[in-house]
Amino acid sequence: MASRLKGKVAIITGAGSGIGQGTALLFAREGATVVAVDLNAKGLQETVEASRKNGFPIDPVSYDLTSEDGVSKLMAHVVEKHGGIDTLVTAAGFVEFASVPEMTLEQWHRTLKGELDIVFLPVRAAWPHMIGRGGGSIINFGSISAWGATRSMGAVAHSTGKGGVVSMTRQMAYEGAPHKIRANSVSPGIIHTPAAQFAFDNLPGFEDGMRANTMLGRHGKPEDVAWGIVYLASDEASWVTGVDLKIDGGLTAW
Repeated sequence: MASRLKGKVAIITGAGSGIGQGTALLFAREGATVVAVDLNAKGLQETVEASRKNGFPIDPVSYDLTSEDGVSKLMAHVVEKHGGIDTLVTAAGFVEFASVPEMTLEQWHRTLKGELDIVFLPVRAAWPHMIGRGGGSIINFGSISAWGATRSMGAVAHSTGKGGVVSMTRQMAYEGAPHKIRANSVSPGIIHTPAAQFAFDNLPGFEDGMRANTMLGRHGKPEDVAWGIVYLASDEASWVTGVDLKIDGGLTAW
């Protein structure tokens, strides 16, 4: 068994599908005690079963990450059952896509809740536990949409939310440094997930266009991003904070 994360207690939100699921599986394989969080019970169970087949247990839980009560109960569960919190990966989120003139205020607020509140609240709740642990690592999810406009779909709220996550993470890094809390973000490119497949199926030309703009000529896989997150959570990255790691196959580099 690999052991880059041995002895670390890691909370991974959005672990029922996509990159969150890939990260939970890889963290468990690398020796972490993984608390996998998702409201998608079916997807969460699939994550647990996939990890169990490889001999790595995962603790599955469901809490509302957009409520103060939900995140408080999550942290209490983790600390009581596993003794503390070393790593928080905030992969969960939800979004509404619409162009500027078509986006309603309700869609705008829902997206900011699903991309900003869902990061801020778990981080704030985990913060004192990380201080009590003597430090920790926070890994948030930005996006290539934080760094450039999105073709083929209206993404004004999404780009705002993800740009906010990248900026928020830098401030978290500054405030966390005296407590040995590191905060970084990752900005994935187009990753082949169920959400991406929905866009491929419903936006003619989107899939081929994004692939053509990616230097390495293929869409990413969840594990492509998960390996970067493992690095940021590990002691190998003990001098890395305030960074946004673009994992996009070169999409934003030209």
